Order: sequence, then structure tokens, then C-alpha cells
Amino acid sequence: MQSDGDTVTRRLKTVEGHLRGVIRMVEEDAYCIDVIRQIQAIEAALNKVSSKILEDHLNSCVITAIQGNDKKERERVLKEISEVFEMSTKV
Repeated sequence: MQSDGDTVTRRLKTVEGHLRGVIRMVEEDAYCIDVIRQIQAIEAALNKVSSKILEDHLNSCVITAIQGNDKKERERVLKEISEVFEMSTKV
């Protein structure tokens, strides 16, 4: 069974290969809409990776901080989650 880190790494390497393909498409003057569609596919794949990393973070670091006795640590991790959410809505 693959670890979560292995899964994320595999997905990122897939995205990397896909991005190299898009670079080739641009270098070869591929049809603009085809390039845009491929970029959208890369964005969707990166969003899935981000979601997986966030899920893992919530299920480990955040739960540990919330269950702990350190109020500043709880506040810090919750603030981080808020900041990530705010940034995702700005894109």
C-alpha cells in the first residue's frame, strides 16, 4: 500500500510530465484552445493534490493541535487553515 507522501509525489510527477507536454505544445504553436484545455487539466490535477495534502494535514497536525493543551498552537493551526482558504478563494 502506498503512503500518502508516495501518492502525492506520484501525482506531482504526473503533473510535471503533463506540464512538459504543454510546454512542447506552446513551442510547436499548438492550437490555443488545446493548450488552454491542457492547462485546465493541470490546474484540476494540482487542485486534487492540494486537497489531498490539506486532508492529510487536517487529519494529523490540526487534530493533534486541537486535542493538545497549547492554546497558541491551536490558534496557529486554525489561522493557517483560514489563510489557506482565503488564498484559495482569491485565485
